[in-house]
Amino acid sequence: MDGFDFGSANDAQRNAIISTEGPLLVTAGPGTGKTFTLVKRVSYLVQEKHVDPSNILVATFTEKAAKELVTRISNELSANGVEFDVNEMYVGTFHSICLRLIKEHIEYSNVRKNYRVADSFDQQYLVYQNYWSRFKSLEHFAELPKKTRVWDTCEQICSIANAMSEELVDVDKMLKSDDPVTLAYAEVAKAYNEMLTEKNWLDFAHIQLEAYQLLAWHPNVLSEVHDQIKYVMVDEYQDTNYIQEQLTLLLSKKSHNVCVVGDDDQGLYRFRGATIRNILEFPDKFGDGDCVRIALTDNYRSDPGIVAFYNEWMERTAGPRFRFDWEDYRFEKTIKATRKGVDDAPAVVKIGDDEDYWCDTVCDFVLQLKKRGAIDDYNQIAFLFKSVKHRNARDLAERFEERGVSVYSPRSDVFFERSEVKLAIGVLLLLFPRYVQRLETGDFKYADETSIRYYVSCILKANELLKDEDNAALRKWIAATGRAHTTMAKNTDYAFSGLVYQLFEFEPFKSIIDTPLDTGVHDQRSVRNLSILVGITSKFEYLQRVDILTAERIDATLERFFNTYLRFLMLGGIDEYEDETEYVPSGCVPFLTIHQSKGMEFPIVVVDSLYATPTKAGDEVLQGIKDRYGAREAYEPIDSIKYFDFWRLYYTAFSRAQDLLVLTHREGTRKIGKAFEEPYGELPTCNPDTFPFDKFAFHHVKESDLKPVYSFTSDISLYEGCSVQYKLFRELGFTPVRVGATLFGQLVHQTIEDVHRAALRGECDRITLENADDWLQSNYETLSTSQHAYLSKVVIDAAKRQVRRYIERRAGRWDDIVEAEVQIGLSKPDYIIHGTVDLIEGDDGTVDVVDFKSERKPDVNRDYELLETYRKQLLLYAHLIEEKTGRAVGKMKLYYTGEESGNPVITFSRDKRSIDAVAAEFDDVAHKIMRREYSCRATNARLCENCDFRYYCKN
Repeated sequence: MDGFDFGSANDAQRNAIISTEGPLLVTAGPGTGKTFTLVKRVSYLVQEKHVDPSNILVATFTEKAAKELVTRISNELSANGVEFDVNEMYVGTFHSICLRLIKEHIEYSNVRKNYRVADSFDQQYLVYQNYWSRFKSLEHFAELPKKTRVWDTCEQICSIANAMSEELVDVDKMLKSDDPVTLAYAEVAKAYNEMLTEKNWLDFAHIQLEAYQLLAWHPNVLSEVHDQIKYVMVDEYQDTNYIQEQLTLLLSKKSHNVCVVGDDDQGLYRFRGATIRNILEFPDKFGDGDCVRIALTDNYRSDPGIVAFYNEWMERTAGPRFRFDWEDYRFEKTIKATRKGVDDAPAVVKIGDDEDYWCDTVCDFVLQLKKRGAIDDYNQIAFLFKSVKHRNARDLAERFEERGVSVYSPRSDVFFERSEVKLAIGVLLLLFPRYVQRLETGDFKYADETSIRYYVSCILKANELLKDEDNAALRKWIAATGRAHTTMAKNTDYAFSGLVYQLFEFEPFKSIIDTPLDTGVHDQRSVRNLSILVGITSKFEYLQRVDILTAERIDATLERFFNTYLRFLMLGGIDEYEDETEYVPSGCVPFLTIHQSKGMEFPIVVVDSLYATPTKAGDEVLQGIKDRYGAREAYEPIDSIKYFDFWRLYYTAFSRAQDLLVLTHREGTRKIGKAFEEPYGELPTCNPDTFPFDKFAFHHVKESDLKPVYSFTSDISLYEGCSVQYKLFRELGFTPVRVGATLFGQLVHQTIEDVHRAALRGECDRITLENADDWLQSNYETLSTSQHAYLSKVVIDAAKRQVRRYIERRAGRWDDIVEAEVQIGLSKPDYIIHGTVDLIEGDDGTVDVVDFKSERKPDVNRDYELLETYRKQLLLYAHLIEEKTGRAVGKMKLYYTGEESGNPVITFSRDKRSIDAVAAEFDDVAHKIMRREYSCRATNARLCENCDFRYYCKN
C-alpha cells in the first residue's frame, strides 16, 4: 500500500479507497470528491489488490457520468502503466449494464434477439396505437383516474406499468382483489406487459426487470455472473429505485464486496420511482456491524459562506414551524468548507426587482460581471429553475438574447418555435396542397385548434421565404412536388424524411447544413435542430411502418403525421441538442433545471423559483397499491414527503455554487415562498454598480473529461470513404434513410453466432442442421419484426444453406473456439478504440481472428480495394487482441459463407509492421475527426448515389 498514489485524498477518502472487502456505505456531501474517490478506489483494486478490471462493476446515474468515469479510470490506470480494456469492466448506467447482462445471457431471458429499446415517447405512442383495441375495452378501465385527453391516459398507463415493474409488484395477486380500482391498475399493467412481449420491445423499466429475473430465476446465470463480477460499486445510490437496490444486492450476494456512494440530502428522483430508503437502510441489509459507513464531509468546491448557507438551510427550516421534522430520514451531517473565504465581500446575495424591471436588473448584473472583467465567459454563470419552461425563465432568456447575450437552454421546450423548424415544417405542408386546403376548412375528424394555428403560422413563414426572388428554385420544386402529390396515381419512392433530405438542396437549409463545427453550440443550434427533425420523421415512419407515400393512403398518412404524431410531440416537448464533450457551451449563459444541474458546479449560480412551496406530487392511488402489493412496506411518512423533497431540491441547487450564490425573486408576480422568506430577507442585496466583484477570483468552468470512442467500421472506414458523410451522420447525428439491404447478412451472422455460443456453453450436441434451421427461423422472425423488412422463402432457404454448409465444413470440430462476438476496447491517451470480433479460435498459445461474410468469395484481383479494407480491419482487431490479452495472433481470416464449392476462406498473414501501420493510420484518422477536418468528399460514385445528402451535396 505504501507505493500506491493516493493523490490529494484526505483521511476519509483514503479509508473509502482501501475499504474494499465487505459492504461499504460512503455518504458524500456536495463537493467532497466523490468521483475522485471512486476512481482511486478502482485503481487501488487493480493495482494493489490485483483485481482484474473485468471483475469490477461500477454503476452510475447518467450516460455522461458513466463516460466521465470510463475516461478518468482509463487515464488513472494508463498513468500507472496498466493497459485497460474499457469493455472488460462493467461501467455504465444501470440500464446499460442490464442490457449487457441480457445480451450475454439472452437465451435465458424472456426477450428474443433484435428487441427494440423504447424511449418514453415510443412507449406512450405504442399504448396510444393500441388504446382502443387493448386498453379501453378492459373490464375495469373506467375505474382509472379520469384524464381530459387520451394521450394523457396513455401516459398514465405507462406510469402504472413502469411502477409495477420497478417495485416488483405482484400483478397476479392484484388481479384477485375485490377492489375495482386495484383491478383496473392490474389489468392495464397486464395488458401492457403482454403487448410489450408480443412486440419484443423493452422499455426502461423492463430492461431492469428482465435483468433482475435473469439473475433471480436462473441460478446458473447468477453463479456465472458472480464468478465474473466480484466487486460492485454504485454511485448516486440515493436516486436508486427498489429494483435497482435488488439488482445491487443480487450482484454482490456472493462476495458482499459492495460499495454504494451517495448523498441522502440530494435525493431528487422520487418522480421516477427512486426512494431515499435505499441509502438510509443500506447498512441494515447486512449483519450487525458488517457494513462500514464512511462520511465525506470536507467540501472542496464552495466558498465557506455558501457552505454555511446551505448547512443552515437544512437545519433552520426543520421543526414545527414547517410542520415536519427530519427524524431518521436523513443522516446527520455538517459539511465543512476547506477553502478560504473572500474577505470583505458576501458569497451569498440576492437580486430582486418588481415585475417590469426584474429581467433588466438580472441582465445588468451579468453584463456588469463581464464588463468589469470579473468573468471571461458567460458560461461561468448558471441560472437554475424548477422548470426552464416557466415564464420567468422564458422572459429572462428573451431579454438576454435582446441584449446580445446567448442563452443555452436545451430543455426549454422551444424546439418547435425555432425559425428553421417552423420553416421546414411549413415547406413540408406546402408540398401537400390537399392537406393545406383541409387546414383552411378544418375538415378533420381529429384536430385541435392549437396545432392548426401552429401549422398556419409555419405556412405563413414559408410563404414569406418564397416571396424572395432568390428562392425561385425552391418555389419551383414545391409547386412540382405539390402537383405530383395532388394528382398521385402511383406510389412515391420516399416518405417524409426523404422529402426533408430533398429540401436541403435549397436555401436557407443548405447554408444551415454548411455550418462549420468549430463554432459554439449556439451557432450550431439550427443544423442540430434539422438533424432532430429528420430523426422525428424517421421515427414516425418506423412506428407507423411508412416507407413510402401511397396513392391509396396518403391523406390518412398525412393526418396521422400532422394531427396525431407531431401534435403529441409538441405536447410533450422536444429537448434540443446537448453537447456531451463540453461541460456547458462557451459564450452562453446556461439555463438549467435544478435536476439537470445535479453533479455539476459553477463559479456563480443564480437560483430562481423562490415562489415555490412544498406540494404533493404523484399518484396517491398508485402509491397505495405499491405499498399494499409491493415487496416492502411504506417508508417515509406520507405527509412529510413533500417537505423532504422540497428541501433536498433547493439544497442541491444552492450547493452547485463555487464562488458566489445569488438568490433572485421576481417581486409582484407571486409571493416568495414561506420557506425562503427568512433566508432571502437576511441576505444583502447585490447592486451591480457597487458590488465588489474585484474581490473575487472566479473559477473557470471545468473542462469536460470525456474520451471519444471510435471503431473501424462506424468511424474510420466511414470517414475515409467521405468525411462529409461522417460529419453529417456521425457528428451531427442525421438519421440515414437509404440503408443498404443487410437483413440477409444479419440473419446468417446471428445464426452462426448461435452456433458458436452453443459450442462455448459445451452444448456441441445441440449443433445439428435441424436446430440451426430453427435458430435461423427464430432470428428471422425477430429481425423482420424489428426492421419491418421481409425475405422470400427462396432467400430464407439460401440463408439456411449457408449456415448448414458452415456446420458441415466444421465436421464437429468446435473445441478450437476461444470466444465469439468479442467486444474489445483499448484506451489511448485521448480516445478509445472499440471493435467487435466475430470469432477467435486457436490453440498452442496463438489465436486466429475470423470475420464472416455472407456472400460469395470475391475475386482477389478485381476486388483488391474491398479486400484491403477488410485486411486493415482484421489487422486492427489483431492489434487490439494482442494489446488486450498478450496472446500472439497467428492468422487473420475472412470466411465467406456464400462460397458453395471452393475454399471459403481468405487468409492474411500477420506481421508487426502491417499492424503498426494500421494502428498509426487509425490514430491519424481519429485525430482528424477530433480536429473536425471534414472537407474531403467521396470519390466513389456509388457511395454518393446511395447517400441521403445527394441533393444537398451534388458531388
